[in-house]
Amino acid sequence: MNLDYLDFEQEIAEIENQIIQLRNNNLSESNLATKKKIQLLEAKNQKLTQQIYSSLNIWQRVQVARHPKRPYTSDYISLIFQDFQELHGDRHVLDDGAIIGGLAVFQGKTVMIIGHQKGRTTQEKISRNFGMPKPEGYRKARRLMELAAKFSLPIITFIDTAGAYAGIDAEQRNQSEAIAKNIQTMALLPVPIICIVTGEGSSGGAIALGVGDCMAMLEYSIYCVITPEGCASILWKDASHASIAAEAMGVTAVQIEKTGLLDAILPEPLGGAHRDPKAMAATISDFLRQQLNELSQIPILDLLKKREEKLLQ
Repeated sequence: MNLDYLDFEQEIAEIENQIIQLRNNNLSESNLATKKKIQLLEAKNQKLTQQIYSSLNIWQRVQVARHPKRPYTSDYISLIFQDFQELHGDRHVLDDGAIIGGLAVFQGKTVMIIGHQKGRTTQEKISRNFGMPKPEGYRKARRLMELAAKFSLPIITFIDTAGAYAGIDAEQRNQSEAIAKNIQTMALLPVPIICIVTGEGSSGGAIALGVGDCMAMLEYSIYCVITPEGCASILWKDASHASIAAEAMGVTAVQIEKTGLLDAILPEPLGGAHRDPKAMAATISDFLRQQLNELSQIPILDLLKKREEKLLQ
């Protein structure tokens, strides 16, 4: 089993492995028979991927949102923005690697980017705390938000977390207050705020970066009050019922859109964002350009009023 592919993607993995082997064995691909085989396999792979992804159930969509190859905030920063200058620390305790943020240039304009960051290697996952911020992470985010407001810079957040870290040390440093303070701060910031759920957006850990003028979700991302495993552990005392919990909670982008909480669903490349990060980044870039142009035309007082109305609804 290829661990870089989900269980329902294993057939895709087998075909792609065959394509790689053919190319490695015939580096020049000058052999017409080899070229033909590769073309047939690529066509078969595309058709299979289309079939699989056109009929995903809710639990499979949850798995795609957590795909090990799915692009993270740092990937989108490098693909969409220029001159990113990361800023560190909350000026109280320390720097939290689960949240990254800083100044960057987007199509000639300076913006503030803040997002959850997971890791890929074991060492990175540990240093990023698996994308689950502690209070200092959210306080760092709030510091950067206030810095953006000071210089009238738009804020763009990328949401991708299983939730805020629930360990004892996080509780000792008042995790709930840090999240609540972020929600309050974002509600009142006099600058445009765009929030995008790129993977999983769970619990207060997601909401702490998710209050803004525009909320978007990638097609296969999820948004929920608690992880399906957490919900199952509470209701059935058994995390293995996570798929049932996901069905009941309605965590997919299409389901969230029906609640009125969502402004846009961004389509993903065939097979998910991890199949073509550049194409996904281009879609996000187009969306950001449109939204920033629209939001910049709205007077700040009107923007804040609309944001308040949105929250109250």
